[in-house]
Amino acid sequence: MKINDVILKTVSKAAVLIIFTFGIYLFLSGHNEPGGGFIGGLVLASAFVLLFLSHDSETISDAIPLDFKKISALGVLIAFASSTVPMFFGQPFMSQSFGYFDLPIFGKTELATVTVFEAGVALTVIGVVVNIIFSISEDE
Repeated sequence: MKINDVILKTVSKAAVLIIFTFGIYLFLSGHNEPGGGFIGGLVLASAFVLLFLSHDSETISDAIPLDFKKISALGVLIAFASSTVPMFFGQPFMSQSFGYFDLPIFGKTELATVTVFEAGVALTVIGVVVNIIFSISEDE
């Protein structure tokens, strides 16, 4: 017998939007304040987990046609590449640089290379957590 979970599905849509927004905020504030790729990735992955809990996995897989194994591999590749690129310019492994740029909408903004590394970490965490949850949900 299928349970009618209209309330869960409706509330989860709004909650996923709030969770995504908070996860992106945590990711972007990570190099100056507490947060970053790991915790931002965990929060973003929790939004996907909520979607998997409120809807069946086949519906979510059809709606989000992403291979999370490839996303986690891409994240590792981005994190590794951003760590090794400074070595080609005579800098130590995992060194970072930053600068202030005048962006059209945001004004004077600091951009740091550590954000690329944090993006790789976030993608890796999202891919791994969603793969784990998806694997657990398939074992029935």
